[in-house]
Amino acid sequence: MLEVEQKFRIHDKDQLIDQLAQLGATSGEPIEQHDYYFAHPVRNFAETDEALRIRRNGTDNRITYKGPKRATVSKVRKEIELGFESGESAFEQLAETLELLGFEQVRTVKKRRTPYAYAHNQQTFEITIDEVQELGTFAEIELLAEEDQLAAAEAAIIELAKSLGLSNQIRLSYLGMLMDREAEVSSE
Repeated sequence: MLEVEQKFRIHDKDQLIDQLAQLGATSGEPIEQHDYYFAHPVRNFAETDEALRIRRNGTDNRITYKGPKRATVSKVRKEIELGFESGESAFEQLAETLELLGFEQVRTVKKRRTPYAYAHNQQTFEITIDEVQELGTFAEIELLAEEDQLAAAEAAIIELAKSLGLSNQIRLSYLGMLMDREAEVSSE
């Protein structure tokens, strides 16, 4: 499965929440997420457009590989995600293990994520409202799709985003936005 996603900066979170309620989207509980991103010891992920992250999602822990983005309107990439033992201790132990193997922690991204599920036309969209430390508030719309369903998934996301009044898609990840921001600050 491939992840098909579009991300948008939002300025009125309450308005979007009202729109999602009117559509019949169901809200999940907000959760604090801490993402540690790592650099590979011999491969430059910035050049290959890949990412390795471990995420603490409340007490749940996951390790994720993200493949290079494809050249489409949406952000489309292969994603492999595996859970591992829950709790802060297991999370820190995996981070230490990766560092001992030569991976270097690049940046931490912290956010409060509120998930929504919206079923429409035999598809279930994952819509999230992310309040990202140092960056602001964003909405993401995501579908998982097989290779032969990519165009339909992308069209469905574009249609939903338009109906929610979301425009000016952002293709950068939160990590990319934070690193760009740091580069701007250091060059001043």
